Amino acid sequence: MGRGEERDERLGPDGAVLLTVECRRGVVGAESALPELAAVARESGALANVARLVDAAHGAGVQVVHAVAERRPDGRGSDGDARLFRAAARLPVQQHSGSTAVRIAEPIRVADEGLVVRRLHGLSPLAGTGVDALLRNLGCRALVVTGVSANVAVPDAVFDAVDLGHTVVVPRDAIAGVPADYTPVMIRNTLSLVATLAATDELLTAWKAPRRSSARA
Repeated sequence: MGRGEERDERLGPDGAVLLTVECRRGVVGAESALPELAAVARESGALANVARLVDAAHGAGVQVVHAVAERRPDGRGSDGDARLFRAAARLPVQQHSGSTAVRIAEPIRVADEGLVVRRLHGLSPLAGTGVDALLRNLGCRALVVTGVSANVAVPDAVFDAVDLGHTVVVPRDAIAGVPADYTPVMIRNTLSLVATLAATDELLTAWKAPRRSSARA
């Protein structure tokens, strides 16, 4: 198998799982607690590309997992010591469990077969959340990581997934961070070292292609 064929295998739908990271209304929606990040996610096209990938995944039989961080109003079980968490606790929009802020943001569609995994602690969708076990039970061959932010949660998810033995694919135009020009720097100098990089359109094309099992039949 040549290098191009190996790359195509990683991008194909068989065994792929699409992970959306922190794509909730209180982060990338109109009522965002982080308006600069929300603006970049929308203006860059990253949020629209996440939505395109989610729709294509449902059509191609690719499992979608939405990872959402939230807090109880009393803060029980949540982190509080790091500067990031202290600042978040003072924001006018709080990511409280059950509120509209922690619903998945439009235009991303949550289908009946999608999994929404919520957590009260940490920065990573994988560390201590049970997502790794879900991925293994789903037969995950390649984890496609999308969402926000390129500053913290996305690289954290990628590193944890790699440490747990997963192959990771990052659609470089389906993640966003602040400032806008930081994201390509992070991708080029960090994520490219541990993950397979692709464009959203490459994945959409691969997921539309006939699946190998069908071709054999």
